[in-house]
Parts: sequence; structure tokens; C-alpha cells
Amino acid sequence: MEFNADATFVPGDWVPYFFPGIKVEVFHGMARNKRGHSSEDESDHYRIRGWFDLYCTHAEKDTAKFQELAEIHRHFSVAHTGWPKLDPLLRNAVQGPRDRAGDDLPVVFYASTFSRSVTSAPLLVKKIAELASSGRWKFIVTLHPKMDPAVVEQYRRLAGKHLRFVESDEDLLPIFPEADVMLCDTSSIMFEFMFLDRPVVTFRTKMPGPYLIDVNDVEEVEPALEKALGYPRDLMNETRALCNELHSFRDGKSSGRVLDAVEDFLLERKPGLRRKPLNLLRKIKVRRRLRRELKRGVRLSSQ
Repeated sequence: MEFNADATFVPGDWVPYFFPGIKVEVFHGMARNKRGHSSEDESDHYRIRGWFDLYCTHAEKDTAKFQELAEIHRHFSVAHTGWPKLDPLLRNAVQGPRDRAGDDLPVVFYASTFSRSVTSAPLLVKKIAELASSGRWKFIVTLHPKMDPAVVEQYRRLAGKHLRFVESDEDLLPIFPEADVMLCDTSSIMFEFMFLDRPVVTFRTKMPGPYLIDVNDVEEVEPALEKALGYPRDLMNETRALCNELHSFRDGKSSGRVLDAVEDFLLERKPGLRRKPLNLLRKIKVRRRLRRELKRGVRLSSQ
């Protein structure tokens, strides 16, 4: 607030309404979710809560949907920009199979979400330990910051010659290109990895599709990883089709388009819009939430 910002960029679905300047939705992830593709999930993704002045969308489908909603509500604008988070991956990474020397072991990037109903981490820890110690594979492992600390510690203890544990606060995008295949469950991180044009194996995912090799039994994991290393044609075609659906751009310049969209909004679009709704109940909830977070921050800083 002291900075008196012209724009606040929001990778979430709410923002302190009293911040100065326009509120720009850039989204936490792409238009996929942990429960699949039901109409209920889609309606939640496109729910207009009245916080944002500008939605910066990733692909043609979500742009068209948000534009349709903008014409109904008339208090926000839409710009098709792409997702800034993907910029370093698309700009710097080599796509397709990793260039491996003959004696290089295949590398698996394992990532798991924290929700107990969908996480694979407790179920796969013994199998990943076995595969890493077999001398047939290398692993890079990262876990969601909200993962059960006891489970995190189990994986930390596996770190060694063939397993690297990556803390949750590290930037993962620069690490992605080191892996040949991803092993995941129902974390949206797998969609980011797919933009390397490399395969993904999942364990009991809640987001099944032809772009994944999904298994239900622990003993099926290694055969699935071996299959993925062969880059099955149908699997990779479906992966590329999904990436095209999720994100229109491959130039790594989405951040620039977002800034251009903000400038265009401030100069051209803002004057023609209605005022955002009052949102009195939601504003009260935001202030309560901020007070809780402030108290939590004070407690943590005093520990």
C-alpha cells in the first residue's frame, strides 16, 4: 500500500480489496484440477467473485469463456496472455528426450500433492527407496509444502547417490529438464512438466486421461516408468494435444504480454467498465482472514 501500486498480480482467487490499483488475476495453475473434468469443477474455475479488474488467460478455451462472462458482468476485462510461470521453462529448456550418455541412468522426477485423499507419497516411499537403491534409476523428489512432516522426513532420509531430495521452497522449473520422466499422483505440477514434451506416469490419479500412464498397484510403477521411457507415440500425441489446449504460447514471453495487457487496461479499457460489486460479506471475510494470518505470522516470528 505504501508503494501505491498501479496493479497487484494475484496467483489465487482472492485479494485484499483495499490494495490500491487494479487487481490482475494470473492464476495459480492452468485450467485443470484435482477432481477431474466435471461441470462442477469447471464452474468453480470460472466463478466470478468480484475481486478482479483484469483476467490474464492462458489458452483459447478459457479466454473465450472468461470473455463471455466479461460481457455479462461488464466490470472486468480479459486478455489472452499465457502463464508467466512457464516463461523460463519454455524459453530455456530443451524439449523432447533428454540427451543421455550410454551409461547414464534414467532420471525420474517424483512429485506428490499433500491431500490425504490423493497423495501417493506414503504408499510409494518403500518402492522409491527400492528403485533408487537398485542401481537402475535415479530420482529427484519433491513434496508439497503442506505434506505431513513425518512423510517428508522419510523421503529426506532416502537422499543419497541415486536420490536427490528437493525442498519445497526451491524453484522446480530449472530442475525439470534433468528428468526423463515424471512420477506423480494428482498434483498440477505434472501439467507443467508436460511442456518439456516428456511423459508422465501417475499413481491412482484423480485426473486420468490418455496423456498419462496411470497405475493402481505399487508393483506396476517400475514397468510403467520403463514404458514411458519409450515415448509411446499415442501417449506423446495426447500429451502435446493437452498442452496445446492448456496454453497457447511457446515463446516464453507471457510475462511481457501480461504487462502489456495491464498498460492497455489502464489506458483503454478501464474507463468503459462498470464498478465492481460491493461484496460486503466477502470483504468482511477477507479482513478476518488477514487478521488470522497476521496473528499466525506474529506467533511464528516469536518462536
